[in-house]
Amino acid sequence: MHGAETDGQVVAAACTIAIDDLPDGLIVTDRYGCVVAVNRAAARLTGVAMERAVGRDMNDVFPFRDHDGRDWWKALDPECGLRTRSRVPERPLHLPGGQELYVTARLVREPERGGEVERVTITLRDGGARARLERSRADLVSTVAHELRSPLTSVKGFTATLLAKWTRFTDEQKRVMLETVNNDADRVTRLITELLDVSRIESGRLEVRRQVVDLPARARRLIAGRVAAGEAEERFRLIVDDDLPEMWLDQDKIDQILGNLVENALRHGRGTVTLEIESVGWGVAVSVRDEGEGIEPELAPRVFRQFWRGGNSRRRGGTGLGLFIVKGLVEAHGGTITVQRAPEGGAEFRFTVPTGTPDFASSATV
Repeated sequence: MHGAETDGQVVAAACTIAIDDLPDGLIVTDRYGCVVAVNRAAARLTGVAMERAVGRDMNDVFPFRDHDGRDWWKALDPECGLRTRSRVPERPLHLPGGQELYVTARLVREPERGGEVERVTITLRDGGARARLERSRADLVSTVAHELRSPLTSVKGFTATLLAKWTRFTDEQKRVMLETVNNDADRVTRLITELLDVSRIESGRLEVRRQVVDLPARARRLIAGRVAAGEAEERFRLIVDDDLPEMWLDQDKIDQILGNLVENALRHGRGTVTLEIESVGWGVAVSVRDEGEGIEPELAPRVFRQFWRGGNSRRRGGTGLGLFIVKGLVEAHGGTITVQRAPEGGAEFRFTVPTGTPDFASSATV
């Protein structure tokens, strides 16, 4: 008998460990509403300790109410209703303390089809986190709508005008209008590309295709492109360590990281933009510095969030997604990125990436 009790205790302990490993809150009751288990996440979300809840009536310890004040457990009524009922849709509920949680339930029946309810498993998710996610999505929709409206209005206006009055314009006027349409189309394409990058970063579906990358050569190519586009050559300075290791990186993503950081420095900074590439113990560090106003230390943690613009950057353009994407791309390589005040007084973005190895040269999903 003693052995059986020991076995039962071991099984119970194993069950406790298992439910405590769940990321969401979990409450289990019997068919009458007596609480039989509460995991750590549920205790944290509700503020009710497991010891206080187990063995008591569900409504006494977890009196969930909907937004109209209705008793959720009473409406659930596991003992009544159709015998085919097994799942309860997720909905926002709150406890007397005011915290909002997203709650769903499953009625476990024996036998599974048409049997009596044996227990009820209730899953809890943080309503605050969901609300923040929904606000983020709303911000995304608002930003996309704002960023798309201007170029699309321009494209529509110029194409409609050209179609309606083609013969009235000189060749030079037509060329100016078509160049404007082309530039606005490029702007829309860039925005769509950024949104796809954000989606891949947030879902963990970012692919890193490693190959040998010559970082100084990529930096020189970027600077040459900027000069060809009209920037003054003397505005750029490149400093390269003499002894750099062989780097296995995703060339396209490294180009995107460098491009976004240089674009940010040109947009918000003044004077010289310095790119410095140096060897560190486990890889390479790249710094991009400007001579602008810099970033206040208290604002540094916000810089890599979605839609961070800061200062007058809304007036200066940009979607506020570039630095968020940079951080995601650097971390996909196993690296880190920081921002601080540069010696010249502007901002210094410094990212460090490991050398990588040929073993990871094939496509890898991060």
